[in-house]
Amino acid sequence: MESGNAVNSPGDTLGQTPSHLAACGGHAFFLLWQLQTGVDINQQDLFGETLVHKAARSGSMECLSLLVAHDARLDVCNRDGHTAEDLALSGGFLECAKYLAVVKHTQDTFSRARSSVQDLKEPGAALKRAQSSLDISHGKRRRSDGENYTPSCML
Repeated sequence: MESGNAVNSPGDTLGQTPSHLAACGGHAFFLLWQLQTGVDINQQDLFGETLVHKAARSGSMECLSLLVAHDARLDVCNRDGHTAEDLALSGGFLECAKYLAVVKHTQDTFSRARSSVQDLKEPGAALKRAQSSLDISHGKRRRSDGENYTPSCML
């Protein structure tokens, strides 16, 4: 890297930054240094691939765990519609794919839990969702057999 270059500026014609190349090459120490200098962890190259895609493509658990620890997004799809987990699977890096799947599942679980806690703090949000599940026809819900019924709280 030349002195004075911005860490997020593409280093080649494919839009890959030095961080993309480090993640692809499994160079975790260089990648860590780049993350500490303010690199955009979710920056995509011309193929739509982020640092996580590059690390998964090369099967680098060190780089993947480093990127996850720095809150890299795991749901980003490249131009072909593949996530990093997909690339790890297709490359035969089953340990990496399993790791990404577990982390994604954990993140989704915490996100849902956070949303539920937020609903408890904002009682109006839960009430709005409950009202949206009611049928438009005078507050009646549809039963599974197609008949309408009025909840006892509405009588």
